[in-house]
Amino acid sequence: MKQKNRTLKLTMTLATALAVASCTQETQNKVGRALQNWTGTHGVLDIYAGEKLVNRFIDIDKLSTATATQGSDPRPYRFGYGIMDLNQNYKADSNERKVYFEFSDYSTSYIFYENPHVDG
Repeated sequence: MKQKNRTLKLTMTLATALAVASCTQETQNKVGRALQNWTGTHGVLDIYAGEKLVNRFIDIDKLSTATATQGSDPRPYRFGYGIMDLNQNYKADSNERKVYFEFSDYSTSYIFYENPHVDG
C-alpha cells in the first residue's frame, strides 16, 4: 500500500511539473502569484525618480500585468492595490489608506520586494 501511495504521489508530481512547464510564461506567473497569494505576502513597491525614492506602497499581495481589452496581449503597465506609505516607515499609519496604483513597465524605475520589517 505504501508503494502505491508513493507511486501515485510521484505520478501526480510529474504530471503537475509537465503541465506547468507546458504553460506560457504569463500563465506560469499567474500560477506563481496564486501560490504566493495563498501563502501570503507583505509586498513593498518603491518608485524612484532618478536616485530619489518618491513613493512607497506597502501590504501589496500582488502586482498584475494589464492585458489588452481585445486579445490577450500584455499592456505596458502593471497595477495593484497597496497602502501608500506617506512617511516611508514600512508601517500603515492611521492617516495612510489602501489605494489603487499603476506604473509603466517602460519608464518607471521601481523595486518590488517582500517587507523585511514584518514578523512572520
